[in-house]
Amino acid sequence: MKKILLLFCLLTLVPFQTLLKGQNLLYVDERPLHFGFSLGMNLMDLTVNPSMLPCGPNGEVLQARVSSMLPGFSVGVIGDVRLNRYFNLRLHPTFHFGQRTISYKPDGADKKDPIAYKTDIVSMPITVPVYVKFNADREWNGRPYLLAGAGVSFDVGRDKERYVLTKFFDYFIEFGVGCELYFSFFKLSPELKFSIGLNNALVPVDQRPELRDETVQFYTNALSRLGTRMLTLSFNFE
Repeated sequence: MKKILLLFCLLTLVPFQTLLKGQNLLYVDERPLHFGFSLGMNLMDLTVNPSMLPCGPNGEVLQARVSSMLPGFSVGVIGDVRLNRYFNLRLHPTFHFGQRTISYKPDGADKKDPIAYKTDIVSMPITVPVYVKFNADREWNGRPYLLAGAGVSFDVGRDKERYVLTKFFDYFIEFGVGCELYFSFFKLSPELKFSIGLNNALVPVDQRPELRDETVQFYTNALSRLGTRMLTLSFNFE
């Protein structure tokens, strides 16, 4: 991750000098339609609701939580429609990759007690959000903005051999903030977004005929609901 950030800084060091040499791309925001692409990083998270059922290997009630999140990458394309001076409508299909780990402990265990069980969840969702983007007035070669919207998600990288499986389809709301930087030939927009899934993403055991080993079904039975969440830092080129 540090190497990627360092490479990005080196590649943009020379273009950033153009921000100080007069106004760039004076009429670019008057285009009725334009396209772009985005590169970024993400952190996928889950809201975990335990079932509180005595489903552990020894008949115990298990508490579960997300104990770690592995940073992933995001790649997307952008379609932008200008509505007026301050508002744009954006379509931003994006492919994400990420991983998180769910850990289990017996109910009532102390925080210092070792983790009893854990399992990884790998996801590769394709998100298709639609945003309304509110732009502030441009100041020299910079313009901050806010955006909010909603979309659907299709997880194309589910591994049905894992002990916990998330659903293929989800829908979510998302909001974020960014800043457009005007260079000589393009706009670069660092953008931070947070999405909240609205669906119960957990696939129950009775819908998983491939999970026949009853000794590992407690990983799913200890949960009643999983909600997806994701933080994304992207760099948009338009």
